[in-house]
Amino acid sequence: MTNKVISIIIATYNADKVLDVCLKSIIPQLSKEIELIMIDGGSSDNTVKIIKNNRQFIEYTISEPDNGIYDAWNKGIEKSKGEWIMFIGADDELLPNSLIEYLNLIQTKDLTLFDYISAQNEYINNDNKLIKLLGNGAEWKLMRRGMSAAHVGSLHNKKNLFNKVGHYNLDFKLCADYELLLRKKDNLKSYFLPRRISNMKVGGMSFSTNAIKESYEIRKTHNSVSPILNKILFCRDVLAFKLFKFRKSI
Repeated sequence: MTNKVISIIIATYNADKVLDVCLKSIIPQLSKEIELIMIDGGSSDNTVKIIKNNRQFIEYTISEPDNGIYDAWNKGIEKSKGEWIMFIGADDELLPNSLIEYLNLIQTKDLTLFDYISAQNEYINNDNKLIKLLGNGAEWKLMRRGMSAAHVGSLHNKKNLFNKVGHYNLDFKLCADYELLLRKKDNLKSYFLPRRISNMKVGGMSFSTNAIKESYEIRKTHNSVSPILNKILFCRDVLAFKLFKFRKSI
């Protein structure tokens, strides 16, 4: 069985209120080069029904209890046949022509030695109004201080990344995507595509003080910055988070 170019993995759990919108943004963009994989954590709402209704577009799916989104993503990685792997949240959307943008890039540039390709995410509020653009690439000078890349809709080279540094560490519940990319440190070979690829709603599991604490622990684990700078970055991120919440409330 021939490999695909891109495998899209969606992890779901009781996501019936948002999943239809997510799938409608992806399915029209699917092609013979792209496969869709859906890993459900044993939902009790209509999520599994939505998945079954779209079964003809899905290469592989399973519904069973798991240990969170990163456990589900790890399962998807094992089933993927793509050279590049993309992760999409059930409440995220791909923007039109996103996948053809990536395919054109992969087919016109020699990126076989690259580990990671990222682009930009539109960070939107509940009224679908743009708050800001996320994503500045995954250069070490930025990543060592925090997750500078927009993870939603980014591409991970299965052979160069997962087959060499392993899968997501389930000890990290909120920022394991950041931890994975830090493992290669300044040897991570990344490419930044200055295009808007997807949008993500305000909030989410990575938008919390617990995520800030976990990022602190990840930097500490990988010694990406000095202990003093790590504490400064932690305080900076907490203050920025509180300021954002305050502005949102007024």
